[in-house]
Amino acid sequence: MAQQMSLLCTRILILIWLLAIPFDALANLEGDALYAFRQHLNDPEEVLASWDNSLVNPCTWFHVTCNGDNNVIRVDLGNSSLSGSLVPELGNLASLEYLELFNNHISGSIPPELGNLANLASLDLYQNALTGTIPVTLGRLKNLKYLRMDHNILTGAIPTELTYIGSLLVVKLSYNNLTGVIPRFASSVSTFFQGNPYLIH
Repeated sequence: MAQQMSLLCTRILILIWLLAIPFDALANLEGDALYAFRQHLNDPEEVLASWDNSLVNPCTWFHVTCNGDNNVIRVDLGNSSLSGSLVPELGNLASLEYLELFNNHISGSIPPELGNLANLASLDLYQNALTGTIPVTLGRLKNLKYLRMDHNILTGAIPTELTYIGSLLVVKLSYNNLTGVIPRFASSVSTFFQGNPYLIH
């Protein structure tokens, strides 16, 4: 009997341990994603000095905001003199609502994985040096309200898929090198496309 009770207690402890894994795994996944981003950035003003991947989760890092469940909901790195590139791992920030990277010197392409950020409300990449096309996958951001990517070097067409986002309030794509016909957005959306000489209105 005592042996059976001991075995039962052991099994309960193992179950409790297993149930605790998903939270830690999620926290580590988000920390790993942000640390991967840090590894691709030049940070002359050391605004990312607190981004330590040895911590359990990134909620104690400066410029990172978490909700009550310790999930990352904001990354605020605007006006930080950062250069480097975006990384696909940013798409692992499942609870992210605000990605604020405006007015830096970030170059390279926009990862299609940003389309995985189902809770994203604001994507601010304006005033950088981003190149390549606007990913079609951004059309999956059904909670997006603000899409601001003006003053970059983006090329190609504006994805029609963006017009299917019912929550959109503002789309700013001015001063890029975009081409093709401007898709028709809802009348409730404030749109800005000036400074793209090859766009067809």
